[in-house]
This record gives sequence, C-alpha cells and structure tokens, in this order.
Amino acid sequence: MGVPAFFRWLSRKYASIIVNCLEEKSKECNGVQIPVDTSKPNPNEVEFDNLYLDMNGIIHPCTHPEDKPAPKNEDEMMVAIFEYIDRLFNIVRPRRVLYMAIDGVAPRAKMNQQRSRRFRASKEGVELAEEKQKMREEIFQRGGYLPPEEIKERFDSNCITPGTEFMDNLAKCLRYYIADRLTNDPGWRTITVFLSDASVPGEGEHKIMDFIRRQRAQPNHDPNTHHCLCGADADLIMLGLATHEPNFTIIREEFKPNKPRPCGLCGQIGHELKDCQGVAREKKGEHDEFADTIPVSEQEFIFIRLSVLREYLERELTMASLPFPFNFERSVDDWVFMCFFVGNDFLPHLPSLEIREGAIDRLVSIYKDVVHKTGGYLTENGFVNLERVELIMQAVGVAEDNIFKKRKDDEENFKRRMKEKKKRMKAEQGPAYLPGGQFAPQALGGRDRPMPVQNARHAAFDMRMQGNRNQQNRDAASSLKAMLKNGSKDSAGTSDGMDNRGVKRKAEDSDSEPEPEDNVRLWEEGWKQRYYKNKFDVDETDEEFRKKVVKSYVEGLCWVLRYYYQGCASWKWYFPFHYAPFASDFKDIKDMFKEFEKGTMPFKPLEQLMGVFPAASGNFLPETWRALMSNPDSSIIDFYPDDFAIDLNGKKYAWQGVALLPFVDERRLRGALADVYPDLTTEEIRRNSLGSDVVFVGKSHPLCDFIKELYSSESREGTEIPAELCHGIQGTLNLDEDPILPDKPVESPIPMLRDIPYSSAVGIKFKDPQYEGGHVFKAVVLPGAKMPNKVLKPGDWERSNRGPWKPQLGFNPNRQQVHLDQSAFRTLGHHVNRYQQGSGQHSQGPPRGGQYSNAPPPSVYHQGNYRPPLRDHQPPFQHSRQHGFPRAHPPSQQQYPRPQYGGQGWDRAVQAQGSAYQHNSQRGRGGPGGYHQHPQHRDDRRPQEVFITLVQNLQILHLIFIEVHFYDSLHQVRWFLCRVIAVNREQAKFLLAVSCTLV
Repeated sequence: MGVPAFFRWLSRKYASIIVNCLEEKSKECNGVQIPVDTSKPNPNEVEFDNLYLDMNGIIHPCTHPEDKPAPKNEDEMMVAIFEYIDRLFNIVRPRRVLYMAIDGVAPRAKMNQQRSRRFRASKEGVELAEEKQKMREEIFQRGGYLPPEEIKERFDSNCITPGTEFMDNLAKCLRYYIADRLTNDPGWRTITVFLSDASVPGEGEHKIMDFIRRQRAQPNHDPNTHHCLCGADADLIMLGLATHEPNFTIIREEFKPNKPRPCGLCGQIGHELKDCQGVAREKKGEHDEFADTIPVSEQEFIFIRLSVLREYLERELTMASLPFPFNFERSVDDWVFMCFFVGNDFLPHLPSLEIREGAIDRLVSIYKDVVHKTGGYLTENGFVNLERVELIMQAVGVAEDNIFKKRKDDEENFKRRMKEKKKRMKAEQGPAYLPGGQFAPQALGGRDRPMPVQNARHAAFDMRMQGNRNQQNRDAASSLKAMLKNGSKDSAGTSDGMDNRGVKRKAEDSDSEPEPEDNVRLWEEGWKQRYYKNKFDVDETDEEFRKKVVKSYVEGLCWVLRYYYQGCASWKWYFPFHYAPFASDFKDIKDMFKEFEKGTMPFKPLEQLMGVFPAASGNFLPETWRALMSNPDSSIIDFYPDDFAIDLNGKKYAWQGVALLPFVDERRLRGALADVYPDLTTEEIRRNSLGSDVVFVGKSHPLCDFIKELYSSESREGTEIPAELCHGIQGTLNLDEDPILPDKPVESPIPMLRDIPYSSAVGIKFKDPQYEGGHVFKAVVLPGAKMPNKVLKPGDWERSNRGPWKPQLGFNPNRQQVHLDQSAFRTLGHHVNRYQQGSGQHSQGPPRGGQYSNAPPPSVYHQGNYRPPLRDHQPPFQHSRQHGFPRAHPPSQQQYPRPQYGGQGWDRAVQAQGSAYQHNSQRGRGGPGGYHQHPQHRDDRRPQEVFITLVQNLQILHLIFIEVHFYDSLHQVRWFLCRVIAVNREQAKFLLAVSCTLV
C-alpha cells in the first residue's frame, strides 16, 4: 500500500493485534541436521487451515537483502527462497491449503506505480555507482585504504517482473520444490498446494483474495476456515478485513529500525558510504578467520490478528441513535474505504491527509459526525455511494486551511527541538582526549590514597602532543570539507562555511542540510491557486480542468474499492495525473462516475515489460524490442527518458517525492510493438503467453487418485473437483502439458540440489469457480461462522463486581495457568542466593541472603532518571479507580484479590513478601531498604541487583499487569521494564515469562 507509515500507526494504536511468533528450530545430532517435524501441533497453540504466500515479499529480500551479503548467483537465490518458505511453513503449519502467488501482469492502474519504482531504481543505481567512484578517488587522494573493487555483475532487481527469464526459471524451481516437499516432508503430505506463477495475470495478493472470494461463495465452503496470509504490504490488512472472515491472521517480518548495513566501499559496519574514511579493516579473530562474516541476527516474525483488530474497530465505530440499523460489517467496509484517501498503490493521497498527522482518526471522527446526515453507509459490497462520500469530503475541506497551517507549525517546532537537541548533545560531549594512569580523572573520594607520580614530564608531553594531533585533524577535516564544497577551487578562496571576514560560521547558525524549495506554500493564503499552477500548470480559475481531475480521482476510488471486494473491474483504467485534488474540490460528484468499460484484457508479459522498464533494463527484452527504447527514431522513444525530475512535493528525501515520468499511451505502444512481434522466438512466445494455476497433491491426499485417473483417461475437457475430496475446495481441472506425476523422476533445476528419483506428487492445472458477469460477492460474515473469543478487556469491566480479568496471551484463550511449586521456589532461591553472593563481593555491604531475603519491593521507581507521571507524590502505577501500591501497609491478598489456583507457590511468595516488608518496617523508615526514602537519595544498586530484587518481588510485576493500563500489550510491559526499571531485553523476557505464570 502507498502508505509507508500505515502499519506503524496501526500497531501503535491497536497494540494487542500483534503476537510474536514461536518458531521451533531444527536440531543437530552428530553433525547431521534434523529437520523440524511440521506434522506435530503448532507451538503457537493455534492450528491454521490455509497459508497464503505473497511471493514477491519473499523473492525481493532473498535475492537482494539489505542487511547481509547477497547471494552469489541465481542458484543461491532459489535456495534462499526455499529456506524462507520452509521457515514460514514451520511457523504456521497449515493443515489444508498452501497457496503460493507470484505477481503476474498487473492492471494498468498498478503499472504506473511499477513504472515509477523501476525507473527510480535504475536512476538510483547509476547515481550510486557514480558516488562510489567519486568517494573512492577522494579516499585514495587522502592516502586512505580500500579493498580492491570486486568485478561482479550487479543484480538488477527489475528482473523480478513477469515475462523475464528469471521469473520463468523461478516457476520451474518452485515446481521442483513443491514436489520435493510433498515427497519427503511429513507435514506436507496431506495438504493441497496451489502455485500461481508470474504467467497468471494479477497481483499476488489479489489472486489470493480472488481465490478466497470464489471459494467462500461455494456451498461447501467451511465458514470457520482459519486463514493465514504472509506479506509485508500494509494493504494486506485491508484485504483481510474485506473478506469478512472471522479467523484471519497475517504473518510478516518484525520491523527493526536502524539495522546495521555494511559500507558500500570498504564493506565495514558502523558507518555509511558518505562517511567512509578508508580505514583498513581490523583483523577478526586471531587468524582473521571471521573476515567474511557479517554479524546479522535472524529475522523474527509476528502475527497480526485481524480478529482483534475487528474488536478495536467495533468499539471505535459503534454509533448510537442512528436513523438506520447499525451494521458493524458495513462500518468496517467504510473504514477500509476511508483509508484509501491517505494513499494506496493506485492513487496519490489527498494533500491535506497525512497518516502521520492522524488523518485516519480525523476521517473516522468526521464519519461518525456526518453519518447521521448521510442516512446510510458509504459503501456496500465494494460499490460506493458518492453522494454520501461528498459530505465527508466537504467536512474535510472545511478544515484544510487549518490543517496546512498546523503542519507548518509542527515542522517549525520539530526543527527547533532538533536544533536544541544538537546544542545539548554538543554541550554534553566529553573531551576528545583523557589522560590515563596517575593523571586519569577520578570521582571525589574514589581513591583511598594518592597514586605515585612517575615520569610526570613525559606524561605531560604526551598530553600536549595528543592535543596538537587532535587540533591538526580537525583543521585538516575542515579544509577538506571546504575544498569539496568549492568544487576543488583554490583553497585561498572563501568557502561556503566562511563569512566575509574569513571567520567560519558556527554550526548552529546554519542548517546542515538545505531545505527543499516549496513554491506552493500551502500554509499561506492563495495556496489552491499556487498548487494548481505549479503541479498542473493551469490556473485555479479553470473549473473544467479541476472537475476533470476530481472526476478521475472519483473513478479511482470506485475502481480501488471494486478491486478489493469484487476483483479487477477494468484492466485498462488508470489515474492520468501525478497529483491529487483537494478535498474541498469534491463538489457535485454524484454523477461523475457511471460504470467501467466491460471486456478489457490485461497486457501480455513482454508488453508489460515495455510499459514499466527503463532503457537500462532493456537487456531482459528481445533485441528488436529493446531497440524501441534507445533508438532515437523510435516512435515511442519519449516513453523512456534518460533522466527525469523528481518533485519532492514538500518532502525531504527523493524517495518520498513524485517521479515526473510521462504516462504510456497504450494505443501508441501496441502500434509500435506490432512491427516487432514477428521477431519473437518460440521460447519468447511461450514466456509472452498467459498461463494457469497449478494444483499439487501427494499420494496420501484423497484427490491424488482422482487426478491420476484424469491423466490415464487423457481427458481434454475441464473436470470439476469433487468437494468431498479437497476440504470443500472447488474448481476446474485441466491436464498439464509438462506434468509432475507420482512414481516418476523429477529433475532438479538447481545443480546443488539432488534429483527426486520417485516423486510422490502429482500436479494438474486449476481454474477457480466461474460466475456470470455482474455477479456480486457479498461482503458479509457467512452463516454458521463462529466468532472467536474476545481478547480485549471488556469496556464495562470492574473489579468490584466482575472479579479479576485476565488478558489473553497468544492465540489460546484456554491456556493452562502454571504456578511455581515448592521445588521451583527452592531452585529459584538457590540461584538467587548465588547471584547475590556474587554481586555482594563488589558492594559496600555484606551479601544478602535467604530465599527471598528481607528486601522490600524495589524503591527505584522514585529515584534515578524515572519520575512518576502523577502529581502530589501519588504512588506510581496508580489506576484511574485509585487502586495502587499502598504507602503504609504491606501488599496483602485482601487488598488485591486473585483467583485460587490451588497451588502453594503463590501463597509462599506472598508470605515471603509480607514477612520481608514487616522485617524492614521494624528496621526503620529511613533506612536504605525502607519505603520512605528521601526522593533525593541515589540508588547505587547496579542493574543486575535491581533485576535480582525484581525476581524476588514477583508480586510487584503481578500488580503491574493488573493495575496499569499497559496490560493490553505485553510489548508495552516489556518497554516499561527495559526503559523504566533498566533491565535488558533478556531479563525483561524472563520476568514476563515468570510473572505471566502467576497472572
């Protein structure tokens, strides 16, 4: 989806939709790797029926990863893709269907975005190569060191497009991979595998959605099927909600910002290309045995539970006193539709709506206010009511002027804060050189006695020389920067960083990066006139042109929603402008759209390559086709500019801007290709044709014998799948020209992988159930569907009359509660004593002893860097109902009732806590362990000791779960532990694991 910040916003606002994936790892025995048995129950305590893979989200990170070395050749890329799928299959473990979908030929509306992305990639690749060469020369001139440049063919990621040899080879490799797993992996033997390769038209995720839509419209579909969709695009969340399936989960990689990347010049980690100094690499290992290794952490996965997101949306969208019956499913469709206004792959977002500025919340608020006037919902089954949408847009248009002014104020405030932050960091920066030995600085009272002074004059000489070297380095760096800014002019000239007197300006007096020029200035009067003049080169008074832009945008909204709910309404429609209109321009839009053109057909693969590729990627095309991109006499040479402008459009980075590329005229393109079509070879003709899905099953599958009979009879007519043989899945089967058959060999297309001598798999072409033109798929929950158990805390929950509420951790609402028995407490006490004795050796006082010692609950909450958020010295973690930590009474079961689980572990912990508190109370109020320490007293305990104290006082963590509103998300509790109590990530995980057994 065209909103990079959408998932970040969604996961922060609706935190409980995220669940960390548990992954069982393979084991090694006597040097032999033992694979995971995926036929066993899922360790995530949930059983998925169907797993769908949007393969392009797998292909890209496996072929050109950003955080580790790229594969050396195409064979290694294929193996990496296989391993990635194996990991996903191991985590999800589907029991019925595995559907692999690769992006095929896309609708024309998507091709414009693909064209922009591929032209950008080509341009950035050329610029990066030039920057590398320039930096290399500069480093050599300074006498720096760089490893010899590898002569290596750069992998052009543009080849991951339908019609290329790479995609054709990938399809062959995946057929082999499926046959191998169906033959050798016990977890695969009973599932049905669908492969929709790049020859099948449509984007991968929309081919998956089309399969789900058509299957759930069949009478034999199981309405309680649990779906799991893998992909990193944010629009998958919208597509999952659009199915109205009650059990729908998305699995994706966990996003980790600021991951280290190797420098493009020296290959070292810790700096970027522009900061490379040409320093020789340090030896890794005693014999440099780790020279070629880059420290990378394995990517983790998370689940996104759409059932929980539906709970959140139900609370947010439920409205009372409506003039029509409230329908939650219809309100979800309206929410999906409103998200289109902040951006998607087919339309630019409205200028006044930015996801980072809370645009979706603003739209929802306006929607709930205006819906009383509309008399109904905005959408129904993927069709838009434009008269009601106009009311929403006009309400947004009223606030546009204030939105632009607030955006400018926020930008200015952000710049001011960053400027102040730089000043503070500069002030807090330590000296460049600190002496050691007897001259090393020490805290007052840090030494028992003075150290003897030895060679004082020699030490002073070293200190003076070190200071001179630092100053010389700073002067050299300043001179080099001035030289580079002046374009290697005479160093005597005045540089950009010097004023008229030759004195260098202070860094804070000028911004380090120039601000992009903004001629529109949306925050000033006359912004609409300037916008249309600068972006469209028309006057604002040209009402007809503005209506044309709005009409195209309205058509786009109708097309996108139809695409999400019913399938592709038109393969040839696209939005013919680079910019969107304003919300206030949406006037009289009721009759702007009627219907899309019927009977349109998708491009063929090679035709799409001509529509989205730059001339630099023409090597993937036939020679005569390639000439149309570069020959000056070509009738379509204007489609392939060598350079193009990028309008930052108020943004800071080029990748956020708008690539001003000419739109491809389909009529002119087809006319030019008509002359070169006869030049295609037989292989190119095959790659340029449209293909079909293929379904694979193993010998153990009930459908296997049925497919074998079709091959035996050599039936050339389509045959319907008996629903009882394939979990209710229906469709039409046709014989494959090059089939994979049982008990036949399958040759490996990858030399490093062995052939399959006797395959247990069989494959045959598959076609989804067909429906008459005009058929409408209903966007409703199917009859017989069981809604999953609620996860969020009830809105009317009260401790006084409802008893304690327990948050659901993971997928299983009936997870067995575990408690620590006496033997476990003895083990814990043994290890705690050992740690205490180890830490006591380095502290002033004697080591603490006893099973839980006599330490009270930690008093660090009011000390150090943490300050309670409440005023008037209220206790931390206080709830809105005024339940919190008592100040003068020890924690007791009477004050914090909890269910009786029948175990003795919790009781013993509570008794230990109570006795520890009483013991400390008798010692006095103001001692180092009391509750009433003065807030200015400094807690000298190290983080390890704080962690040990937390382990000893598990009841406090239990109260955090119960009292604080953080219980909606374990991520927030973990954040609290790491940031406030200063434990590391592993300690936080341990505390969560132990405390969750007591909740």
